[in-house]
Amino acid sequence: MVTVHDVARSAGVSISTVSRALATPDKVAVGTRERVEAAARALGYRPNRAASFLRAGRSGAYGLVVPDLANPYFAAVAKGAQARAREHGAGLFVVDTDEAPDLEAEALRALAPQTDGVVLCSPRAVDRALEALHGRPVVLVNHQVDGVPAVEADHGGGMRRALEHLRALGHRRVAYVGGPRSSWSDRRRRAGLADAGTGYDDVEIVPLGAFRPQVEGGQSAADLVVASGATAVVTFNDLVAVGLVDRLRARGLEVPRDLSVVGCDDSYVAALVTPPLTTLRVDLRALGRAAVDHLVATAADTGVPAVPPLDVELVVRSSTAPPPPAP
Repeated sequence: MVTVHDVARSAGVSISTVSRALATPDKVAVGTRERVEAAARALGYRPNRAASFLRAGRSGAYGLVVPDLANPYFAAVAKGAQARAREHGAGLFVVDTDEAPDLEAEALRALAPQTDGVVLCSPRAVDRALEALHGRPVVLVNHQVDGVPAVEADHGGGMRRALEHLRALGHRRVAYVGGPRSSWSDRRRRAGLADAGTGYDDVEIVPLGAFRPQVEGGQSAADLVVASGATAVVTFNDLVAVGLVDRLRARGLEVPRDLSVVGCDDSYVAALVTPPLTTLRVDLRALGRAAVDHLVATAADTGVPAVPPLDVELVVRSSTAPPPPAP
């Protein structure tokens, strides 16, 4: 295995000069730095990142805490975050808190001393979570707290696009099936749909409670949607939409013949179900990548500006159509 001693011998410099040239190149003369880099490339030398992090008083790892890794939304965010951490030469600990606020705080207390910072995705008890970090660098995903860096999607813009689509099809009574009461994303989506509805005198928005963000939540909500008299429904996420479609089919109703359904997130299940879901898409891996970039900058205290909300686009598939004729 090629060592720093080999590079130093090949470049004709000291071991400390090799370390400085590769770790802090701006502190080494250009000619010397180029000679060291050329020797390292020729020999195939790869620095020991773990040792570098230890010398700098860092762990070389970050944390990502999500409510439910079985949910395709958080799995995709984790994929993006993990890939970006690797590009930064760091590891990433991913922790699933199973939607439990107590586990969330417990996980953060364990992660704080072992990492250089944490990405906290859709926290269920944000005050307790931040307290558990004891001032360690943190970036929130899909949540906002004054003074805390955050990365989010444009939920309001997405809801506006969904309502414009449904109204153009002829729907005038649109229900919303919400997610967990503790979900910040649900509050933003609910408010975004309500705000979009104020722009149309001929459209009524019917909010329907809080439900689990899984298939079972959609199944539980289906009968309420039918009873509401809505001809279209927007759901908290794609999994809820899948459960809703399943329960409607069990009742002898068909989507979109009897009810149009719009999901959120465009997770992989959206295109696999029958009918394929019209949904709101955000690049979830990009969300994870942006969060890690922001965390790296926050931990380094480089004063990176706020990240603008990621765009949300409407993906039209087969679960939306004009409403059935009035009886």
